[in-house]
Amino acid sequence: MTRRDERYFDWLVSQIQVPPHKEFWDLFTIMHQYEFAWTVPNDDNRVQDGKDLRYEFFHDSSHHGSLPPDTASFLEVLVGLSRRVAFTAGGDARNWAWRLIKNLGLNRCSDPLSDGKRQRVQDVLYACVWRQYRPDGHGGFFPLYEPEDDQTQLEIWHQMHIYVNATVDA
Repeated sequence: MTRRDERYFDWLVSQIQVPPHKEFWDLFTIMHQYEFAWTVPNDDNRVQDGKDLRYEFFHDSSHHGSLPPDTASFLEVLVGLSRRVAFTAGGDARNWAWRLIKNLGLNRCSDPLSDGKRQRVQDVLYACVWRQYRPDGHGGFFPLYEPEDDQTQLEIWHQMHIYVNATVDA
């Protein structure tokens, strides 16, 4: 990773409100190395939100960091998504980013990560990206207790709105 890429990674991490007295560099590194592939129509918009963070940070669309320009990392998508949730639901995007991490069940993956926890992180990211979480959204970004639809079939944008309506207004 170049120094510029390291600064970008540090900036991405600064977009997440982590609990005091803990570090999550291992988790965030894995998340940044993991490509977010979209499988449901319109989820490419969430990938674009992640890629837009690069443009915001670098102020130069010709430089895309270490990832190819047509991909985004899981970390980038999470940060971009946290901004969308904050805009929709209110609150601080940094807090929403941490809440999304908690929703994924990754909030206990502080440094240093054991080999077992590293594998667990990989498994969670895989399940989220490839929609192998529960139909109620548990294991994904937006878990619900009584969903009307199978959350694995809905685009992330719709999941977000259902989640905000169910949890923020409740």
